[in-house]
Amino acid sequence: MLASPATVSRRYTLAALAALGVGPALAQVRIDIAGYGGSRFPVAIVDFRDDAKASTQPIAAIVRADLERSGLFRSVDAPPGLSETSIPAWADWKARQADALVAGSVSRLADGRLDIRFKLWDVAKGSELIGQAQAVHPDDARLAAHRIADTIYEILLGEKGVFATRMAYVTKAGPRYSLVVADADGEGAKVALTSPEPIISPAWAPNGRELAYVSFESRKATVRIQDVLTGGRRVLADFKGSNSAPAWSPDGQQLALSLSREGGTQLFVINRDGSGLRRLTQSGAIDTEACYSPDGSKIYFVSDRGGGPQVYRMPASGGSAERVTFNGSYNISPAISPDGKTMAYITRQNGAFRLSVMDLGTGQSQQITESSDDESPAFAPNGKLIVYATRAGGKEVLMTTTLDGKMKTPLLVTLVEVREPTWGPFTR
Repeated sequence: MLASPATVSRRYTLAALAALGVGPALAQVRIDIAGYGGSRFPVAIVDFRDDAKASTQPIAAIVRADLERSGLFRSVDAPPGLSETSIPAWADWKARQADALVAGSVSRLADGRLDIRFKLWDVAKGSELIGQAQAVHPDDARLAAHRIADTIYEILLGEKGVFATRMAYVTKAGPRYSLVVADADGEGAKVALTSPEPIISPAWAPNGRELAYVSFESRKATVRIQDVLTGGRRVLADFKGSNSAPAWSPDGQQLALSLSREGGTQLFVINRDGSGLRRLTQSGAIDTEACYSPDGSKIYFVSDRGGGPQVYRMPASGGSAERVTFNGSYNISPAISPDGKTMAYITRQNGAFRLSVMDLGTGQSQQITESSDDESPAFAPNGKLIVYATRAGGKEVLMTTTLDGKMKTPLLVTLVEVREPTWGPFTR
C-alpha cells in the first residue's frame, strides 16, 4: 500500500520509493573543503579591480571557490593591484608557484550594466591564454563569474566546466515544501513552487528549461512538468493509483514513470505531451527509480524482484532485465554518468545508507562516503562531480564529491530540511 504524505521520512522502504521523498534552502551557503589528496593545478586569482565598488558580487572570490570546489585547482595567494591591462611580473608569480594567473576589472556602464573583463595567463610561458569581456545586468554578476570560471576550467583542462549550470532540489520548512532552483554552488536560490503537500523527485529536462516532479497537491501522487522561466505548469500523469519517479529520455521527448494504475508499481514510458503511454516492465515486483543511459538505449531501475531492492538494467524499449548490483542486500537510486561508464547509487551497509560508485565496465564498486544518511545522487553534466543529500552535524545538507570521494564540499543550509538534488544540463 502506498505511503501517505504524512508518513514521509528521510529514509523510505522500496514501496514508498515508488512515490515519496522530500528537500534545500534559501539561507547563505558556506563552502568547506576537506579530505582531498593529490596534486591540484595552482592558479592565482587576483581580486578584480573596482569589484567591490561596481558590484555587490565578489567576482574573483566566486571564481576561486568554483575552481576549488572542482577538486582540480588550488588557489595561490594573490595580492591586489593587478588587472587585465597589467603586464605581470612573471618572476614574482613563479616564486609564488602559480602555474596560471587571472586578473580583471569591473566597471559600471552608462546604462547600468556591469562591464566585466579578465585575462588568463600561462605563468611558465609568460603568455596570455585568453582575454574576455562581457556586459551584464547587475543581477547576472554571479552568473558572469561562474562563466569566467568555466572558461578558465576549459582552457586549462580541456573540458567543459559546470559552474554556470543549475541545481534543483526540495526544501521543507515547517509544513511547507518548496521546489528550489539555484546555481551549482548552492547560491542564487529561487523558489519555483511552494506547496503544503510534498513535492518530490525533481528531474531536469535536457533542454534545461523544464522540471518534472511529483506533486501531492491533489492529495495523490501525480507527475507534473514546470517551465522554470515562466512558471507555467501542466499535469503529465494523473492515472489511477500512484504516479511517480519521472525520468527524462536523453532527447527530452519521453519520460519513464513508475505507475500503479494496473496493480503493482511498474515502469511505463510516456511522451512529453502526455500521449503514447506504454508499459515497460511486466514483473510482479515493485519497479521504480528509472534512469536512462546517456545514449538512450538502456534504462536502469530499482526492483525488489530478487527479494530485496537492487539495481537492474534493460533495453529502453522494454524486455528482459539483468541485475547490475550484487554487493549487499539493499541498493537503490541509480544515476549514470554522462559518459555512461559509471553508476552512482545508494547502498545500505550495517544500517547506514552510503554513496557508492560502480565501474559499469568491470562491475567493480567503491563506497565513497562514511556518512549514514546519504540519498539521491546526481552527476554534474561533465561527469566529474556528484551531488547528493546527506546529514552532517545534525543537519541535512547537500554535498558534492569527486568520484573518488577524496574531496567533498558541503553546501550547508540552516533552518530547513534539504533533499533530492538534481543537477541541470549545460544548457542555460
